[in-house]
Amino acid sequence: MARIQPEYGVPDLSGKRAVVTGASDGVGREIATRLGAAGAEVVMPVRNRVKGEAAIARIRQKHPGATLSLRDLDLSSLASVAALGAALHAEDRPIHILINNAGVMMPPRRKSTADGFELQFGSNHLGHFALVGHLLPLLRAGRARVTSQLSVSTVAGRINWDDLNWKRSYRAMGAYGQSKIALGLFALELDRRSQAGGWGVTSNVSHPGISPTNLMRARPEIGRLREAPQQRGIRALSRRGILVGTPGTAALPALMAATAPDAGGGRFYGPSGPGGLGGAPAERRLYRPLRPVDDAGKIWQVSQDLTHVSIPA
Repeated sequence: MARIQPEYGVPDLSGKRAVVTGASDGVGREIATRLGAAGAEVVMPVRNRVKGEAAIARIRQKHPGATLSLRDLDLSSLASVAALGAALHAEDRPIHILINNAGVMMPPRRKSTADGFELQFGSNHLGHFALVGHLLPLLRAGRARVTSQLSVSTVAGRINWDDLNWKRSYRAMGAYGQSKIALGLFALELDRRSQAGGWGVTSNVSHPGISPTNLMRARPEIGRLREAPQQRGIRALSRRGILVGTPGTAALPALMAATAPDAGGGRFYGPSGPGGLGGAPAERRLYRPLRPVDDAGKIWQVSQDLTHVSIPA
């Protein structure tokens, strides 16, 4: 029996400008593909230009008329984030959709960013925090929808407030979960501050469930020489349509959060199947670590202090 794939119909996005981080492969490339097919101009900031060009070629095989372009971005470098912000400001074009999708997952040993932060916290959260800060005038001009991509690991993680950079006792999964919780808390606080300040920016969060992507494959650049042991099982389940999704279905919650007319700010979108591992996209209840408003305000201030990027109150 053929597998029945969950679906979501992206509305017409003609005239919209979308920025998607991590769009050179996996779920990010699927997101960029669907946005481009719907008529959006898709800006793809990438760390690896060769992979980025290959992604554009692959998307255009399916959708020859898609409007796609690359920019340089290394989220583990605040200088690179600032340079992208300056480049987009120089283009003086409103941004209507920003999807903070890029991520690094579970280096086996602690690694640092160019600025000295633990790699996952620095890339997954602080890099995206700084990016939003640099792009805020363009996001306000476009009355943008900002969607930040989290993880199922967010359900049980916590913020290691006493050692945000995991210098004393590094745990790869703990640091990964923290980075995604921090990003989620920031995204929700962004929506609260936008509403209070009349910025016109709507911010929400999504998670892709589980699918076979490059996050757990061999990545020598982060010290993982072999794919994570669970990757083979994820591939097998995905092929059989059991519990987990595919990169295409895993893209759907972020697409819903970023483009559905009724997808509101401060809301959480993810797969609706058992455990949130796969299935059709739907609004979900916020995971417990994302609910404390005090934590959201605290991570906002800490992030400003660490990045030296100030977002107006």
